[in-house]
Amino acid sequence: MNALQTLLVIFVVMNEFRSGFVGIFGKPNAGKSTLLNALINEKLAIVSPKAQTTRNKILAVLTEKDYQIVFSDTPGLLQSAYKLHDRMMKEVEMARQGTDVILFLMDARDDAASNIELLKTLRSKQDTLVIINKIDKSKKEHVAKLREEFSKLKQVKQVIEISALQKTNLDILLQTIVSMLPEMPPYYDEDMLTDKPMRFFVSEIVREKLFFCLDEELPYHAAVYVRQYEEKTTLTKIVADIVVSRETQKAIIIGKNGSMIKKIGQDAREDIEKFIDRKVFLELHVKVRKDWRNNDLYLKEYGY
Repeated sequence: MNALQTLLVIFVVMNEFRSGFVGIFGKPNAGKSTLLNALINEKLAIVSPKAQTTRNKILAVLTEKDYQIVFSDTPGLLQSAYKLHDRMMKEVEMARQGTDVILFLMDARDDAASNIELLKTLRSKQDTLVIINKIDKSKKEHVAKLREEFSKLKQVKQVIEISALQKTNLDILLQTIVSMLPEMPPYYDEDMLTDKPMRFFVSEIVREKLFFCLDEELPYHAAVYVRQYEEKTTLTKIVADIVVSRETQKAIIIGKNGSMIKKIGQDAREDIEKFIDRKVFLELHVKVRKDWRNNDLYLKEYGY
């Protein structure tokens, strides 16, 4: 830890309780959800190697003795091709407007120019930290060049190099965030972790399995809608629909003799049981809703 970082730690400790809202922004697949999960030490946001896994803003509350940080994990910044994308970008804008600090996350293997342009599109007046993620997968010389380029920007208060997956330098990142928050009482009770209902996380877990079990494009055509979530005496019964755009997609998800949907269900059930710490009966159905990604009624029904 260098002298500046030591001063930050002392500064935070000496001051009153700090609380505020922190938005995580960046390109798809920069590692935003991995970072959120690592910071709060819980798996709230689903993660896959594929871009655009996150569709909804996810609020996560981290409360410690001297501070409370309300994180917002947002969908990756992208050009809209569907009404679904429009709604995803509205989530980004709502998160941006309500933040005290912006974390702009970028992949250490990416170029500076495209990320700088993307950062400018946020039109943010809030204090901004540029987070160079995945430093364990990039050359030190390239990371140093990225730091140099972003440090020139007036809106950037600091550049921090991390590996969210390896949890490298996350302590420094947290202390820096806290030092930038206003002196405020907590916004939420100390035992609150998120504002999302359990049905949301169940649907996200099932959707995550689609990304791992299916080919490159199909998961982007799918939504998951939880029709029933009922806590019984010995288990929790969940009935969910996997919604796709075409009959051919439905056939792929079901698989030969139901093999694929069985695998998706088994993998999802195991993770749901870990998440709610209870035995689960999970029933999955596949439904076709033509062009649902451009249908306002369907989008609303499926939580977008």
